[in-house]
Amino acid sequence: MSGSRPAVLSRAAIIAVGSEMLGTTRIDSNSLYLTEHLNRLGIDVVSKAVVGDDRPQCAHMVRSLAATVDLLVLCGGLGPTDDDITRDVVAEVFERPQAADPAIVEHLRARYKARGYSGEMPRNNLRQAMVPRGADVLPNPHGSAPGLWLETGTRVVILLPGPPRELKPMFAALVEDRLRPRTEGAGVFRSVIKVTGTIESQMDQQLHPLYDVWSARTPPVAATILAALGQIELHLSVRHVSEPEARGLLETATAEVIGVLGDDVFSTDGRSLEAVVGALLAERGFTIAAAESCTGGLFTSRLTDVPGSSQYVREAVVAYANDVKVRAPFDARNLRRILEGKKAERLPKALGGVTEAARSIWPAWQRPARRRASGS
Repeated sequence: MSGSRPAVLSRAAIIAVGSEMLGTTRIDSNSLYLTEHLNRLGIDVVSKAVVGDDRPQCAHMVRSLAATVDLLVLCGGLGPTDDDITRDVVAEVFERPQAADPAIVEHLRARYKARGYSGEMPRNNLRQAMVPRGADVLPNPHGSAPGLWLETGTRVVILLPGPPRELKPMFAALVEDRLRPRTEGAGVFRSVIKVTGTIESQMDQQLHPLYDVWSARTPPVAATILAALGQIELHLSVRHVSEPEARGLLETATAEVIGVLGDDVFSTDGRSLEAVVGALLAERGFTIAAAESCTGGLFTSRLTDVPGSSQYVREAVVAYANDVKVRAPFDARNLRRILEGKKAERLPKALGGVTEAARSIWPAWQRPARRRASGS
C-alpha cells in the first residue's frame, strides 16, 4: 500500500556465485565483510552458500534461500562473459524481463575508450547493461559491472560485483544507508574469549550454568564454543539498540566466564596467544631465544608474526639432524636428563652453547604462578 512503511528486514542470506569459489585458490571474504556490516544494522545472516556457474543449480539456490529470508545478497557473476550468470538467474527466478539501460551502455563505452582500447567495444560487454524490470541500478565507479537492487513483495534482493575492491565501496556508499531504515534498529554485537589449557567438552560443562543465566536476561546473551588449533574460543553475542549497553552486557558475561575458567582465559580483547606472550615478555623486560627441531621454526614464526616482536625475540636455531642437535646450540643429552627428572635448576648449565640472549629468559622459568594475561 502506498505510504505504508516498507517491511522490516531481519534475516539475510548470502550467495557467492562463481565456480572459482568452489576450488582451493579463492576464499569467500565478501561474506565475512557483509555479515559484519549486516549484523551492525541488526540483520542476522542465517545462511551462506557458494554456487558455481551452473544456471539450474544457482536458480535452485536462489529459490530455496529467498523463501526463508527477507534479504538475499548475491556476490559475483555480473561480468560480461557467458559464465556470469547471476543477473540472468535472478531475472528468471523472479520473472523480471531484462532490458538494456542506455546510461550503463554509455558508461561501458566511455570506460572502454578511456582504457585505451581501439575499435568497437566487444558486444558481450553489453550483458552488463541488462537490468531486470523494476530493479534499481547501483553505479560502480571502481569497475564495469553495476550492482542491482530488486524488491519482490516484502523481500529485497541485492546483486553486488565479486571483486572486494568493488563490492565494499558499493555496499558502504549505496546499500548500507538504504538498508538502515528497513531494520528494527537493534544491532548484533559480539565478543570473543580465548581459552587454553582445557578441552571443549570440559569447558562447555563448566559454563553450562551460565548459559541458563544468560538466556534469561533481557536481552539474552548467546554463546557458541569453537575449537581451534591449540585453543578454544567462546563467541558471545547480544542484540541491542545501544552499542554501549550491549558492550556492557558482554563485559559482564566475560567477567562471569573468567570467574569460572580462571587463568585458562588468556585473551578477551582479540589478541592471539603469541601476542599475549609477547606482551608479557616485554612487560617484564625478558628476551627469548628458541632451539627448535620438529617444529621447524613454527614456534619462532608465531612469535615474530607479532609487530614489535624484535623487542623481545633475539634469535632462533632450527636443529633437525641429530648431530646438529648435539653440536649446537645445546647438548641435547644434557637436556634430556633434565627433562627426565633432574632438577630444573640445572637447565641453565645444560644450555651450555646457547647465547647470553637465550640465557636472559632464565628468570621466566623461575617466576611464580601464571597470572591472567588478557587485557580487557
